[in-house]
Amino acid sequence: MASVEDRSPQHSMMTEHSQSRKRKRTEENGQKSYISPAPFAVPCEDDDDYDLNKPLLVEDIRAGKVKRPIRIYMDGICDLFHSGHSKAFLQAKNMFDNVHLIVGLCSDELTHKYKGFTVLSDEERYDAVSHCRYVDEIVRDAPWVVTPEYLKRYKIDFVAHDDVPYKSADHDDVYKEIKEMGRFLATERTEGISTSDLIARVIRDYDNYVRRNLKRGYTREEMNVSLIKEKELKAKAKLGEIKDNIIQKWEEKSRDIIGGFLDMFGRDGRLKTWLEDKSVDMQTVISRALSPSPTHSGSMDEFSYDPEISGDDSDTEATTSKSQDVQIDDDNSDDSPTTKISRN
Repeated sequence: MASVEDRSPQHSMMTEHSQSRKRKRTEENGQKSYISPAPFAVPCEDDDDYDLNKPLLVEDIRAGKVKRPIRIYMDGICDLFHSGHSKAFLQAKNMFDNVHLIVGLCSDELTHKYKGFTVLSDEERYDAVSHCRYVDEIVRDAPWVVTPEYLKRYKIDFVAHDDVPYKSADHDDVYKEIKEMGRFLATERTEGISTSDLIARVIRDYDNYVRRNLKRGYTREEMNVSLIKEKELKAKAKLGEIKDNIIQKWEEKSRDIIGGFLDMFGRDGRLKTWLEDKSVDMQTVISRALSPSPTHSGSMDEFSYDPEISGDDSDTEATTSKSQDVQIDDDNSDDSPTTKISRN
């Protein structure tokens, strides 16, 4: 990767890479791809063919009347370079068929003055944007407000930005003059992603990120965290581990309890099977007790009470006593038989 010094304006003017003002490309599977980061832009010395008062017409460009690349400029801070920035560059790159995209990035001094503190330094931001595939050149220390002189310096045909008025540096809209010149192209912001949103996420989950970095070996001094805060976060982390262990064990135990309950009381559980078996036994007993014999001859024996079924011992003793009291007297066998009945 080329260093910042290698991409300085002084170095670029002495190399073929800067003189052609194009990034080196290589052919791969029939497609062109970049093999180096975007260089720093060099101000144009030959401006005879650039007329500030005669902007290109969009209709002529799209009709193919303009044969050279269209030079489009975008500026910004690009702190914590993210997909929202890349998509904005992509929109500008696709404005026309042949676009040379120049991106200007403000220095830390200007940014801190007009917008606020940044996470990345200006050198880090320059390097991050230079590796975006849609960017052809980088302008360091870009002005906060684009002026006509600045347009002429870099032969800028159009300035691209979202159409919402940008109030800053005592201006109702820093792009007002460019719009009046007919050199402004509107892009659309990517909703849901911005540098401010990313910073807000970190602030919202501050404790989580501090604990994360403590686990990774960062010291509290490196993160500007007090000793009390460090102890507090470590205690919370320990409590969190204990809580997770308790929840895990409870989940395992609850699964066992639920499984046992379903095994006993479920649709095909053991309780249902047991009740069904007992129901069959009870029905058999009741059926035997109440149903008459299938061979009815009219004798009293058929309606005699079966003590074995009833299970009543007193009935058994009464039956035995009656059989003993009935005796057949065989002494008068020659005469008519007599029956001797004795009563107790």
